[in-house]
Amino acid sequence: MRRGAVVAVLVMLVQMAALIRPAWACGCGAMVPGNQTSMAVREETSAVRWDGRTEEILMQLTVTGDAANAAWIMPVPTRADLALGDTKLFSRLDTVVAPVDKTRHYFWPRDGDWPFGGDHKKPNGASSAAAPGAAAPPVSVVGSGELGPFQYAQLAATDPAALESWLHTNGFTMPAGLADSLKPYVDQGWEYVAVKLAPAANPGGAGRSVPGKAVPTLGGDLDPLKLTFASDKLVYPMRLSQRAKTAQLLRLFVFAPHRVEPVAGIGGGGSLETLYAGKPDPEQVRWDGGQGPAVFLTAMRNELSRPAAITGDYEFRAAPADERYQRVRYHDELLTIGGVPAWIATVLAVLLVFAAVLIALRRRSNRRRWAAYPPRPVAPPRPAVPPL
Repeated sequence: MRRGAVVAVLVMLVQMAALIRPAWACGCGAMVPGNQTSMAVREETSAVRWDGRTEEILMQLTVTGDAANAAWIMPVPTRADLALGDTKLFSRLDTVVAPVDKTRHYFWPRDGDWPFGGDHKKPNGASSAAAPGAAAPPVSVVGSGELGPFQYAQLAATDPAALESWLHTNGFTMPAGLADSLKPYVDQGWEYVAVKLAPAANPGGAGRSVPGKAVPTLGGDLDPLKLTFASDKLVYPMRLSQRAKTAQLLRLFVFAPHRVEPVAGIGGGGSLETLYAGKPDPEQVRWDGGQGPAVFLTAMRNELSRPAAITGDYEFRAAPADERYQRVRYHDELLTIGGVPAWIATVLAVLLVFAAVLIALRRRSNRRRWAAYPPRPVAPPRPAVPPL
């Protein structure tokens, strides 16, 4: 009995530890500082625009949990300019890439159709920058400031361990072992944008009750942040997601001169699925409040079930052809003719034809049968009687 009780207590403690442990997520290395709080990035949605020289990333995170503040770090190939993004862009993009509705007809009745009962309508189913000079300090703050609900610091580093230490010292508490994930970026001479966010300034924040007062917590869709930087390659940083403790859902809307495809996979147990490819109406997209780029849009989705297996960043190249693609959501309907199910009309027509054939055959048979009998003898005419 004692042993069973001890085991039960240990199991409960493990479960409690899992609940209070920060849930790291997001390709940009999102995190939750402090104890007794948790946060999970349920979805990472980014719109990327690239013209061969300059890249823009507009990123929005959808989070759940009871964290009172959060921070993350975003690696970038070169010095980035920061700005707040259009909060309605993603809803417009969702409209653009949504499946189109089409109707297809079926002939024979299914469950729910007459005579089986129900309605006959039934839906079916959807260049990297040069590395800092040798004389530069291990970590340099090249810019900082506030932007809406965000406080940010732009960093350059020559030592991943020193960068991890700087982040911890300055309130950007990151998951243990982050230096290992940062090392490839340091080796390539990338820079970093470290961001803090408090829910008091974020309208998506919810509330977490604590004794004596209510503390606003992060939740829902966080305000989008836009980063603009020079790059001769179309890249999307994902390596830091290998520190995530929960599965990742990534949605990417890529604007480029042509349709794009990933150069290679990044691991993590998932692959990019194309949701849309085409040239949307610029008025419908309205990037930055204007008409938007009149370029090719490739929308993709990736579910990464094993973040620890992620091995690198996404790099994209032009696809072999600008083939357009739109998902279709079919609605199956019973085929009708003049309001009558086509199968009934067809069955009736077949029966009428069959009946007509039977009648014709019967008449033909009767004619042959009567033809087999000899004609009846005809009586000779009576002799004419001379008149008196």
